[in-house]
Amino acid sequence: MRNDPDVQRVVDTFQLGLPRTPVAGRSGELLGRGTGSSLEFQEFREYIPGDDIRHVDWSAYARSDTLMVRLYREEISPQTQILIDGSASMRTGGTAKPLVAKQLAAMFALLCGRLGGRAGVVTLTDQVATRTGLEGLDIIQRLPFDSRATMVDLLESNQVPLPRQSVRIVISDFLFPHDPAALIRRLATGASALWVLQLLNAWEANPTTSGGRRLVDIESAAETDLILDRKTIAGYQKRLQQLQAELARNCRRVQATFVPLIADKGLQTLCREDLCAAEVLRIA
Repeated sequence: MRNDPDVQRVVDTFQLGLPRTPVAGRSGELLGRGTGSSLEFQEFREYIPGDDIRHVDWSAYARSDTLMVRLYREEISPQTQILIDGSASMRTGGTAKPLVAKQLAAMFALLCGRLGGRAGVVTLTDQVATRTGLEGLDIIQRLPFDSRATMVDLLESNQVPLPRQSVRIVISDFLFPHDPAALIRRLATGASALWVLQLLNAWEANPTTSGGRRLVDIESAAETDLILDRKTIAGYQKRLQQLQAELARNCRRVQATFVPLIADKGLQTLCREDLCAAEVLRIA
């Protein structure tokens, strides 16, 4: 995917919209163990000859008659973890949805590299795999989207690595049985920032009437005969809106970002309009 022209264009145009300042102890930029010149205060210590005189805290000196300097935490490149849903539902409705899912994952990995970091790409499949660097891009390229295990299954069986203090990006359609509150809480645990991207194709977001149809669940092979009339579609859209509202509400509770995306718009438009509006990306 690193040679995909659409991916290259957006990587040259945008950068990750990492939080500028910590919120409730969570920050998009990871902080190192050393001291540096960032704006986040770490601690005081006594002045040592050679210390930068600009960091002397004169009010502390007035109180204690001891020269003290302020230490600031060292900012380092962000550790980014990209979780991409590899289940079979991600390839329904044509080529747009699986293609854009791969493009998004590759884009985030490359943008992380632009900041000097190495993104961990985690494919959520029956055999969970994690890769970094160029191997991560290769694993995205080969992803077949044929897994029957859902994200909930994999999380409950502790197969998904969730490193602490990582910027966690989740790409999925979320069209599997789950409790949004429990799922988002689990995904947010230990993350410095969480971005939840729900990727649907245009028909999933807004289906049209088409008479009687036999629907086959691509993951379970279960069959259902259904008449796709206005009433049926209205019920489906109501449930989809409820799901999106619950995902958005629970993301707000943990200071995460939820962004619904329509794959048919194409990567360029999604980045320029949807992801920039959500401050996941910003113009470089």
